[in-house]
Amino acid sequence: MTCNMPVNHLMIFCTCPDKDEAEKLARLLVEGNIAACANILPGITSLYKWKGQVETAEECLLLIKAHKDYYRAIETTLRNHHPYDLPEIIAVPIERGLPEYLHWIDSCHTSKK
Repeated sequence: MTCNMPVNHLMIFCTCPDKDEAEKLARLLVEGNIAACANILPGITSLYKWKGQVETAEECLLLIKAHKDYYRAIETTLRNHHPYDLPEIIAVPIERGLPEYLHWIDSCHTSKK
């Protein structure tokens, strides 16, 4: 079954060093009207390669929901305020969702792009 609905919404993943930093970034995005919601998932363990070495870190994960038109503003905000040299910013299209929830995401964007 093929779905020809346009993809207008994104789930954006961003790891943070701790809950305080994750909450600071989430507030910038939501209070700035560029994201509808940001969930903070504490207690994740990340294993990754950095500068040729395998590293392990305890982090928090931000799950950010937004309309696709706000991606650039979200990316810019995260880049400008994130403490990491290279923050994880990965956007995944939301292909399907409860229509009322997707409409709610749209209603949260009250400022111009």
